[in-house]
Amino acid sequence: MSKKADDAKQIAALPVRWDKNGNIRVLMVTSRDTGRWVMPKGWLMDGKKPWRAAEIEALEEAGAAGFISHQPIGKYRYTKRLNERKTVNCVVTVYPLVVEKLKSRWKERKQRKRHWFSPKKAAELVAEPELVEILRTLSIRSERLDTIENMRKAS
Repeated sequence: MSKKADDAKQIAALPVRWDKNGNIRVLMVTSRDTGRWVMPKGWLMDGKKPWRAAEIEALEEAGAAGFISHQPIGKYRYTKRLNERKTVNCVVTVYPLVVEKLKSRWKERKQRKRHWFSPKKAAELVAEPELVEILRTLSIRSERLDTIENMRKAS
């Protein structure tokens, strides 16, 4: 992915858990505008490390709380629509979050739906090619899981 100087920077949490069979699952939320499935994401926050901002977004948008990695799992690019006429190109840094608890009441619960998917199904639901690749390789490339697995074992 080539980076342009005028690209806006965003962060995202990739909330994950392991089901009873040991398979990894990805928590996705619906966007507020179009209702399509996305990861919890947002803008960098003044005074907060990027992974901490991603952790806050996961809590606000999905009600997901747990351990977040300080190391990103990847980056992807997309075009964000600001209004009917204006867009901005964004580069999103993705931080894995091992979910320990899903809150029944969270900030955006009336604006979004949430659902657990397999990485393969999650990859089918998103439009951004680089995010598709992050999700597809999540279940098949062990080096992508190292950070997440270490966090899971430590919890």
